This record gives sequence, structure tokens and C-alpha cells, in this order.
Amino acid sequence: MKNYYDILEINKNASPEIVEKAYKTLVKKYHPDLQGAESKTISENKMKELNEAYEVISNPEKRNLYNNKLAQFEAEKMHNMQNNLQKSVLNDSPITNSYQSEQNNNKNKANYNQHNHLDYRQKLYEHKIKKDIEKAFYNAYVQDLRNRGYKIKYKRSIEDYFKMFLRGIVTLIISCLVLFLVYHLPFVKNFFAQLYLKNEIFHSFINILMNIFSNFKKIF
Repeated sequence: MKNYYDILEINKNASPEIVEKAYKTLVKKYHPDLQGAESKTISENKMKELNEAYEVISNPEKRNLYNNKLAQFEAEKMHNMQNNLQKSVLNDSPITNSYQSEQNNNKNKANYNQHNHLDYRQKLYEHKIKKDIEKAFYNAYVQDLRNRGYKIKYKRSIEDYFKMFLRGIVTLIISCLVLFLVYHLPFVKNFFAQLYLKNEIFHSFINILMNIFSNFKKIF
């Protein structure tokens, strides 16, 4: 699939003004009448590409349809590259080669324990490589889409919310523990005691917290 943005030498989120300016600049650069005889055929082909690209990108409706097709094409291309690289890495892995060699050497042997051990190591290695490759390609693909002007939105899963909840609980526990330890230092305790007595805002804030903790204890 042709990339009309590359042909026009512009970014995907280029404005209509930039699209038109880039097109006119390239037309002047590659116009057949301005080229020598040896470059005329190349220039004519380049002009056809420029006109084809400009016809689509300069039209909002055609451009929107093209953007969707281009995004799908690039996603499929990235997926195929990921699968090919994954197969290549796994085929060339030392554990894979060791496993295959071990199989050949033990064709007439009943060494099941060693076979099972290698099989387990092989699966672990394949799983790790697969996850690493998927993560690397996904990050590269997302970054490429962002560079081209796409807005990437993520839908949080239940697992994401659970992790956020756990982080919040851990942060709260650590904060309370630190405050508890700090408060029991004599000079810190005296400082907050004086602040509690003299500062009305701090006094009210502490009273509110004490009420909250008191109600919390009653519930549990």
C-alpha cells in the first residue's frame, strides 16, 4: 500500500495548507518539463504519484478513509513482522538447538526425564521471548501511531483497577507507618502538640481525622 504522506513528504497530521504547499513545491521540483531527457521518465512517474497522493490527501473525506486503511495496513504489517521475528528468534535460540540436538541423540534411548526437562525449559524460553517481542513491537507501533497524529486511548481492565487499588493501600499503609514513627520522636511530637494548640486550621484538621478514624474503628 502506498504511503501518500511519504510521497508528499509530510506528516500525517499536516494541515491542508501544508499539504498544498508541499504538493506545489514537489511539482516544481519533479515537473518533466524541468528535467533532462534521462530523468524525464522518472519525473513523469513521480508526478503521477504526487497527483494521486494529493487527490486523496487534499480531500477530507478521502483522506479520512485512507487514514483508516493505512492504520489497518500498518497494524497487519507490524503483526506479520512480529510473528516472523518471533519465529526467527525461537529457531535460532540455543535452547531450541539444544533441544533438537538432544532429541536426535536420544532417538533410541528412553531418557524421558531429560527430555521433559528440556521441553519445560523450551516452553519457558519461548514464553519469555514471545512476551518481550510482543511488548517491544506494541510499544513501537503505538509510538509510531502517535508520531503520525493518532490519539491512543487505553481502556483499563479489572486487573489494572485492582493494581491501582493495591498501590493505594500500600501507599496509605507506608504513609501511616512513617507518620506513626515520626510522631513518636520527642521533638516531633512536641512540635505537633504546640501546632495543634496554637493553629486553629491544623486543630480542626486533626479533629476531623480523629473522627474519621473513630468511625472507622466502630465499623470494623
